[in-house]
Amino acid sequence: MTLRVSVIGTSYLGATHAAGMAEFGHQVVGIDIDEDKVKILNAGQSHIFEVGLEPLLEKHTSTGRLRFTTDYTEIADWADVHFLALGTPSQPNGKADLRQLYSAIESLAPLLTEPCLVVGKSTVPVGTAMQLEARIRELAPAGDAVEVAWNPEFLREAYAVEDTLHPDRLVFGTHSQHALDVLAEIYALPLSDRTPVVRCDIATAELIKVAANSFLATKISFINAMAQMCQAAGGDVVLLADAIGFDKRIGREFLNAGLGFGGGCLPKDIAALAVRAEELGVNVLSEFIHAVEAINTGQRNEIADLAIEQAGGDVAGKRIAVLGAAFKPGTDDTRNSPALTVADRLHEAGADVRIYDPEARLPPREGFTQVASVEQAMLGAEMVLHLTEWPEFRQLDPEKLSHLVKAQIIIDGRLKLHAPTWRNAGWKVVQIGRAATM
Repeated sequence: MTLRVSVIGTSYLGATHAAGMAEFGHQVVGIDIDEDKVKILNAGQSHIFEVGLEPLLEKHTSTGRLRFTTDYTEIADWADVHFLALGTPSQPNGKADLRQLYSAIESLAPLLTEPCLVVGKSTVPVGTAMQLEARIRELAPAGDAVEVAWNPEFLREAYAVEDTLHPDRLVFGTHSQHALDVLAEIYALPLSDRTPVVRCDIATAELIKVAANSFLATKISFINAMAQMCQAAGGDVVLLADAIGFDKRIGREFLNAGLGFGGGCLPKDIAALAVRAEELGVNVLSEFIHAVEAINTGQRNEIADLAIEQAGGDVAGKRIAVLGAAFKPGTDDTRNSPALTVADRLHEAGADVRIYDPEARLPPREGFTQVASVEQAMLGAEMVLHLTEWPEFRQLDPEKLSHLVKAQIIIDGRLKLHAPTWRNAGWKVVQIGRAATM
């Protein structure tokens, strides 16, 4: 059954979700207050780099199934379902900033004169959905005929389109059979492929997303702590991860030691969960999360300190090539990028930092030079840092690059380079947690 769907917000989540809803066969209108973004999207183009997103946008905007607007009056009583796909960034104290959500509600709710379902996609502190529902019903002429449900997203940047069209699970947080039925209609296509569904209360749905992100962050911080142990004891963290990853109770995914996690989701989501846990008196959880955060921050400092150590204790005036600026490969997102944290540390210590990334474009930064190729980054460098694991970096020929640098030293902050190949070409390869193979 074709439904009329609005998607409020056009971040990578909102734009991808809108395109996905159109692919599922629904009539979709996306909304954003940014006129430039709306214009770009209506042209079938994407304002962000996300694999597969632009072809999907072009496919459905060209047929009229998908369009974008800045006008809430176009969606209010037109849509059967309104999705909230807005950012919830961190405030300085770690608490989630919900202003975008409430601003959208203040604009939408007074225009709702007919029954409808408002569905949250955003990651929020538990209890937010019911507060939003109360505010909507207070403002909307339709009153209690407007219902809120929560359907958290589990999108991975660089795989967001794939995760939207072929989700590994769906979560329907509702407090009525009607809302369940509507969500089942919306997701009829993936449900026909037997996608697992968790039907639950709204509080559980709100918690599921932050629990998932917190668990992933914990795995990453654990293996990074073990990398430091391997470094101290003379072990190899990659072989260790391989071995424990064979245990089905543990699994190998997210057991990759290196620089740790970053981006716009994991850091802010676990910080918000820690704050909410403290508010509810669950101090054991907040303390646990703070330990995970401390390990993650410490890992970035470890790599920066390692670079300074390899430079003889001082990087002042020395040129350092940084390969990677995005927080992960497959995206141009530099929010909370571990690579940039390390680059910042080295710049603060006086280094001349040259950065190359295949997709990320940095605003002007004092003391940094973004260049257009690996070769330009390495020219005259006294050290090279591999900090974002783009596939093209693993395919580099170290012999062909040797003549560009002043010193053949590379720190592999992601443990993804084939160290023997680089060493055979005369490079010193430093990989934290791999003392046994250095």
